[in-house]
Amino acid sequence: AVIEICDVLYHYRDKITFVLTRHEQAAAHEADGYARATGRVGVCMATSGPGSTNLVTGLATAMMDSSAVVAITGQVPIPAIGRDAFQETDTTGVTLPITKHNYLVKDARHLPRIVKEAFYIARTGRRGPVLVDIPRDVSRTELDDETAIVTEMNLRSYKIITRGHALMVRRATDLISASSKPVLYIGGGVIASGATDELRELAERCQIPVVYTLMAKGAFPDQHPLCLGMGGMHGTVAANMALNTADLLICIGARFDDRITGNTREFAKHAKKIHVDIDPAEIGKNIRPDVPIVGDAKIVLQQLLEIVEPKRHDEWIQQVEEWKREYPLVYRRDSELLKPQYVVELTAQLTGGSAIVVTDVGQHQMWVAQYYPCHRPRQFISSGGLGTMGFGFPASIGAQFGCPNALVIAFVGDGGFQMTMYEL
Repeated sequence: AVIEICDVLYHYRDKITFVLTRHEQAAAHEADGYARATGRVGVCMATSGPGSTNLVTGLATAMMDSSAVVAITGQVPIPAIGRDAFQETDTTGVTLPITKHNYLVKDARHLPRIVKEAFYIARTGRRGPVLVDIPRDVSRTELDDETAIVTEMNLRSYKIITRGHALMVRRATDLISASSKPVLYIGGGVIASGATDELRELAERCQIPVVYTLMAKGAFPDQHPLCLGMGGMHGTVAANMALNTADLLICIGARFDDRITGNTREFAKHAKKIHVDIDPAEIGKNIRPDVPIVGDAKIVLQQLLEIVEPKRHDEWIQQVEEWKREYPLVYRRDSELLKPQYVVELTAQLTGGSAIVVTDVGQHQMWVAQYYPCHRPRQFISSGGLGTMGFGFPASIGAQFGCPNALVIAFVGDGGFQMTMYEL
């Protein structure tokens, strides 16, 4: 169902790199890894029927972690749809809950516009996968150059709020000024928006310790004095103590995931909460904020930096430093066994902490998050929301294609590796 598309791709091989995978799930993970490592849109393609259904796990993984992927699938010819034709599947129906948007192209003249829209939707707002399902008779259609060129898009129902409401921003700065034990709780939205410089400036100006989620590892340097590490069930004691002792929680680009909060009624119950997110649906979904701000993390941080005054929290910083000293991450270094934690630490030493590290899912994932210090965004890639075993190896391939001059290291367990090792 996609042979005509493959034929055309061959003629553009000097501009478009075509990578043949062994399995469609791996194709989706490779596109995802490419997107996460580069910040650009990753693209994968599959034929109709089992080809498109094999993409499902990869698309769901990208959806949960807000990764910009465009999936192109083949479909039976339009007259055969609904007749149980060979390799027919309701691809748009199957993928509706696990994509940001999807299309079934019924008119070849609409295809150029749809493809342009797909890339735009995938990479803007809260990023996510978009699927374009193309019936075979549509892909066979030839268009003249004038029809194929799209200069404008008019997505009336797709409006993105990037700038925070001025009143909410002012309220947020008032809370920051009044707080004595603030914590910045950051998620993957900080990396997606390119807000790492603004985040660091706010943390340093107001002397606010930073706790990150798994998806935000690298958004704030692990070795920065204000970094408390990852929060939640696999996080540091200092991070969790700070979250639950703070009088102000400034949440930026995170969704209050259950593996961070635990019992939401008890989570950070002493703190006022500011929640900044590009997706209005996330505001108040898990935790009710005192100050909700819908907007792009980078732009909202810039708004805050325009008006927030410098402030010191010496006693608070002294307290979190004491927690860091008293409760460090530890393992038995005198063991005769080769400890996975030691392997991760040694890898960090040998690479100078500069490699792009990709993990599969399991305990090794958490050891890497704990023991490999990251100092820049897009350096740590993992399946966080869906927890997809088999993600790590193909995602590392995609990351390497996206960053050909970088050292990419995949940490995978035996189970996850066996799920997608055919990509060797």
